[in-house]
Amino acid sequence: MKRIALILTVAAVAACGADGPPMTPSANVGLNVGSNGVSTGASLGASNGTFSIGVGL
Repeated sequence: MKRIALILTVAAVAACGADGPPMTPSANVGLNVGSNGVSTGASLGASNGTFSIGVGL
């Protein structure tokens, strides 16, 4: 029983980001006005300092 509790504790600590820096979310929204009218843009992402991922809409 103690082994199972230890394994579950280690898994929970690893899953919460305690083994490295947490992922920090980022977001950006833009509105542009030009000769062709109004356009909008948005981007979402996350970074932990070394690795980053993002998507632009």
